[in-house]
Amino acid sequence: MTRKFIDCREVPSDMHCSVAISADNEDELLQAAVDHAVSVHHHSDSPELRQQLRQFFKDGMPPELPHMTNQAGNVPSDASHAH
Repeated sequence: MTRKFIDCREVPSDMHCSVAISADNEDELLQAAVDHAVSVHHHSDSPELRQQLRQFFKDGMPPELPHMTNQAGNVPSDASHAH
C-alpha cells in the first residue's frame, strides 16, 4: 500500500499554509483534507472542493521543503485556498 499526501505549500494561496497531511488511503486523506479546508480555510464541503483536492494528491510522504515548481499551477479562483 502506497501512502498518499497533500501539501498546502503546493496549493496557491494567500494564506501560505504549511500543513501537509498524509494517509494510507485516498478516502482517509480526502476526509482529512476536506476537514482542514473547511475548518482552516473556510471552504464549503462540496463535490467540487473534493475533486479539486484530489488533484493535489501525491504518492509517498511530503517533502521537508516545498516544490517551488508547483506554485504556478492554474487553480480555479474558488479553490485558491482549498487545501
